[in-house]
Amino acid sequence: MLLLTLPGGAALAAALATQLQCSWSPLVVHRFPDGEQLVRIGCDVQGQRVVLVGSLHQPDAKVLSLLFAADAARELGALSVGLLCPYLAYMRQDMRFQPGDAISSKTFARVLSQAVDFLITVDPHLHRWHDLSQIYSIRTRVVPAAEAIAQWIRGHIESPVLVGPDSESRQWVEQVAALAQAPFFVLNKTRHGDRDVTLDAAPRLLLGSHTPVLVDDIISSGATVLAAGHALRAAGSRPPVCIGVHALFAPELQAALLQAGYTQVVTCDTVPHATNGISMAGPLAAALLEMNSG
Repeated sequence: MLLLTLPGGAALAAALATQLQCSWSPLVVHRFPDGEQLVRIGCDVQGQRVVLVGSLHQPDAKVLSLLFAADAARELGALSVGLLCPYLAYMRQDMRFQPGDAISSKTFARVLSQAVDFLITVDPHLHRWHDLSQIYSIRTRVVPAAEAIAQWIRGHIESPVLVGPDSESRQWVEQVAALAQAPFFVLNKTRHGDRDVTLDAAPRLLLGSHTPVLVDDIISSGATVLAAGHALRAAGSRPPVCIGVHALFAPELQAALLQAGYTQVVTCDTVPHATNGISMAGPLAAALLEMNSG
């Protein structure tokens, strides 16, 4: 097995290579003055099972590199080409919300399904799609972050109570709470805009003797977690902790969360960020070993 790293994927590839005792190599990406790019594979892929590694946050800068590298690897004699991207982009547009909208999750799935043989990712945004197989025609594997998050909570938070920011998070937060052996509740959210969210006051019964741990899958603008922090503090809670899977943080969001009263902000290392504190390398390596042997 040979890991080829997409831009920004070197740390993850190095961790996976250590787990799997295999080689890894960064792609060479050169940009010309007009914005076009040249992708070069800097090692021999003949007869190798090649896996492209890297998250697809800020995808428009990475997707062409991925497609060029996958095609080049096949032309240069790779036995197979897989994709391990802990964060999978273009999942939020899962229906035509306005007339003329592109359903980009379906289009992106068709493109990737033609480029690679399999896909491994962590907790993609599955809302109206219930499984990646509904839109991807290749083998897919979703690696859940729940156990890794629960393990971190058990090791770092005394008397936690898990908090879901909205009704859509109930199933996710309930699973983490069960693994962490902790109680949980879910806030009621009203969204007025992309960055304008209000939440009902939290149940006071659980807040007196527990540390609230807000758990969310994707943290982007931060409006929801900021509103949740204010709601928890207004209800008299202890200073809360914020945990996210994918850190798609808006600029200055980490500082804003700490100013809002969170004592810690921790994320999985699915998207490189200063808040990364929960490693997914072990579960991803196990999934890759199983998928690449098939």
